[in-house]
Amino acid sequence: MAEHTASTCNRTDEQQASHSDQEKGFHISGLTVYKSNKPKEIMEWKRRHRYSRLSLFLIVLVFVVGLVFQVHWLFPQNIRNPNKLRDLEKSPAPLTSNENAISASKESLQQGLENFFLSNISSSEEMTAALILRVEPYIYILNEPNACLQRAPFLVLLIEVEPKKTDARDAIRKTWANESVAGGLGFIRLFFIGVNQDSKLQHTIEKESHRYHDIIQQDYRDTYNNLTLKTLMGMYWITKYCPEAKYVMKTDSDMFVNTQYLIKELLKPRGQPKQRYFTGHLMPDMSPHRNKESKWYMPREVYPGRRYPTFCSGTGYVFSGDLAQKIYVTSLTIPRLHLEDVYVGKCLAKLKIEPTPPPNEHLFNHWRVPYSSCRYSNLITSHGFHPNEIIQYWQHLQSNKHNPCQ
Repeated sequence: MAEHTASTCNRTDEQQASHSDQEKGFHISGLTVYKSNKPKEIMEWKRRHRYSRLSLFLIVLVFVVGLVFQVHWLFPQNIRNPNKLRDLEKSPAPLTSNENAISASKESLQQGLENFFLSNISSSEEMTAALILRVEPYIYILNEPNACLQRAPFLVLLIEVEPKKTDARDAIRKTWANESVAGGLGFIRLFFIGVNQDSKLQHTIEKESHRYHDIIQQDYRDTYNNLTLKTLMGMYWITKYCPEAKYVMKTDSDMFVNTQYLIKELLKPRGQPKQRYFTGHLMPDMSPHRNKESKWYMPREVYPGRRYPTFCSGTGYVFSGDLAQKIYVTSLTIPRLHLEDVYVGKCLAKLKIEPTPPPNEHLFNHWRVPYSSCRYSNLITSHGFHPNEIIQYWQHLQSNKHNPCQ
């Protein structure tokens, strides 16, 4: 009986020891493996841990995909890959590649992405512009990054000119783009040019730039089909280097511009500076030219629409300084057109900005107006002049400005 009792006690002690070991663990080949006494809590913890890791992975994935889309739309391929654009520029015909044409199947998708992008621009425009300006679209060969540091200009003239037209630049400096026309207001003159293959001419341009500090040259081909690109580089320059400019005028080197009338009668320095303002010679309800022989030929695959948005003739238009950034940023969502003034009109339409008619329909002219001091004292632009004519008519107008109509 005692032995039985002892055996029972021994078994009880062994069972208790075994039960205690199960709580703490058990031995396998000298290794102790511990087991929890709360398996349900462990499973719940593991499940929550898996869900947490899955959620973190999805967040990272969404961030990466969003970043890829943002980079794609902020820096389109035709801006980020200048070599590819230069290959397309070799042909004198308007660009008809898939980079410019939008297929009907992709139009709705692009529209949705553009609307999303533009909503981001309106909500965080400064941040968007800052991100864009971190990357130069084209390398600067000649630049004047400090032109606006001393004083925010009232007016900046962006003058598009071919590299070889040295005489035109000299004539403009002596006449309607001379600093004296602004009467003490902040005034900046800039000539925008691309690259050329003439090393001797390039050396002359560099000397000219060193003397006058008014040439902006970037590494893109200076061709007719690149006038849109040249204009956008002007918008980019204003956005990055001169964002406080009150007004900007874009014009060409064969233009006569009465800058004194422009400043005094149209822009009126004593008044409140305008915002979202764009004016010039309005071109409403214009149809694309489908004749391949036309200088303004527009292929259907590039622009299938029947009408252009209202735009201003590229010979000379004026806009408030705040629009430079808006137009440039918006251009990153719109396929390029080789017709510069039409393309800027498309950007304005996307921004829902209607060009403002000038107070007088005869102020901006995209043709050559017959000269008289009386007539030219009351207009802003006239088109189609040789450099010597610009000097001749400007001098005559200045000598008769007190009594131009007598």
